[in-house]
Amino acid sequence: MKDIAKRFTENPLLSPKDLRASHDGLEITCLLNPGVFQFQNKIWLAVRVAERPKQIESSISFPVLTDLGAIEIIEIIKDHPELTATDARVINYQGADYLTTLSHIRLLCSDGGRHFYEPEGYPHLVGEGILEAFGIEDCRVSLIEGKYYLTFTSVSSNGVGVGLRTTTDWKVFQKHGMILPPHNKDCAIFEEKINGLFYALHRPSSVDIGGNYIWIASSPDGIHWGNHKCIVRTRKQYWDSKRVGAGAAPIKTEKGWLEIYHGANEQHQYCLGAFLMDLNDPSKVISRTEDPIMFPSTDYELSGFFGNVVFTNGHILDSDNDTLTVYYGASDEFVCGALFSIKEILSLLKDL
Repeated sequence: MKDIAKRFTENPLLSPKDLRASHDGLEITCLLNPGVFQFQNKIWLAVRVAERPKQIESSISFPVLTDLGAIEIIEIIKDHPELTATDARVINYQGADYLTTLSHIRLLCSDGGRHFYEPEGYPHLVGEGILEAFGIEDCRVSLIEGKYYLTFTSVSSNGVGVGLRTTTDWKVFQKHGMILPPHNKDCAIFEEKINGLFYALHRPSSVDIGGNYIWIASSPDGIHWGNHKCIVRTRKQYWDSKRVGAGAAPIKTEKGWLEIYHGANEQHQYCLGAFLMDLNDPSKVISRTEDPIMFPSTDYELSGFFGNVVFTNGHILDSDNDTLTVYYGASDEFVCGALFSIKEILSLLKDL
């Protein structure tokens, strides 16, 4: 395998210590998987910020949102007979699943794309209502006809679905609720209509029949989705044997719509790969990389809150239409950056 990513020497660009917690009594545990966009001549990150109370040795404590939007702390003794806490991200208590952290989305900007800061006057995007009681995660941003579409993972005891908000100024948002119900996530909307329709990649899941595959859907308005088709599956004995999911909005090239996606194996190692869709009918996948184009290899990618992970849902394409800056989450704790060549990625695709 050949890793073709040119990692920023400044990595990690952002660590939990670089931001302040949103509320007294909480601390930032992880910074994850930023959505990326350009606005007012700056590069912006919509960073997922995961928080929880400072942990003590004898118990596990984590925050959830009440119906009124307040934060409630739940604390459980570690040796409780009805507690299963073998995963750093999710626990099961008395038959119900909970996240160990509560996530919201925070906006940071940069003039050059390497050093980011949190500007004043922009809101935190937080979970609202019963379907977002465990927070909102992994925002993807698509700019379509002057409007920004924010898709994100809405998490609650009811399951994991896709939420949507839209904005033109990043200060006032229109909320469209849950557009894809549980279990679904990894939703990336194409930044251009095709034959008059919106298109989006998404990832429904099944624990019994099927698997964690990438699907495509179309919409007349970007809100109501149908004509769902499964287009990319996991591959046995490959690096993406356990699950696959879309990254950011596909990139339009002369050869087709190029998508950078993540895949994971049975050991929960997350890598990045690519596939190509037909320009006029993106439900047709033309080619796909056999090996990952990026895999965890540095200390900050191998060790962290949940190690052995590189995961992206945001990028910026340079004016040369070849240099791609990918911003990614490393080991579920840090935000990093890397450069890719579109031409080089295309050269690694294998026809299907």
